[in-house]
Amino acid sequence: MPHRAFIGVGSNLGDRRANVAEALARMAEIPETRVARTSSLYESEPHGVAKNLFVNMVVELETDLSAVDMLSRLADIEDQMGRKRAKPKAKPAPAAKGKAAKAPAKKDVSRLIDLDILFFNTEVVNTPKLRVPHPEIPRRRFVLMPLAEVAPQLVHPETGLTVSKMLATTEDRKRVVLMPPR
Repeated sequence: MPHRAFIGVGSNLGDRRANVAEALARMAEIPETRVARTSSLYESEPHGVAKNLFVNMVVELETDLSAVDMLSRLADIEDQMGRKRAKPKAKPAPAAKGKAAKAPAKKDVSRLIDLDILFFNTEVVNTPKLRVPHPEIPRRRFVLMPLAEVAPQLVHPETGLTVSKMLATTEDRKRVVLMPPR
């Protein structure tokens, strides 16, 4: 299997551990894909408007699928598990003369399940539907801690920093703790 993908998994609604376990089982069923490694589970303080603590992990997949096809499969899993997608309420504000219009900021909200492609090989993808590496990686301790557990020497293709270095230098001070096994 030629591609290596790292997937961020999170849940802060319902039985969070069970949601993460179900998502992992469903990822293992994606055709032409196998689960290579998984991190431990971590509990983290939410960012944005979400109120409940999240359970997070990182999954390393080996796959023959493209990044776009993997994104589609992950969105299918989220939909099948009942994820409700936030719809933008406001249209972009009109641009001031000589300035680009700004889209409304997307707020971090509570989610039954969230599956994000963090890295896909060393590819850099920047389309309206997919950005790889995920743009928030350096600013999210809840992603960096489990990612450092499974791939500490993985190098970010845009910054040139390893996951370990990004974890050591992130400005995110939100609490993230290793969860005990059940």
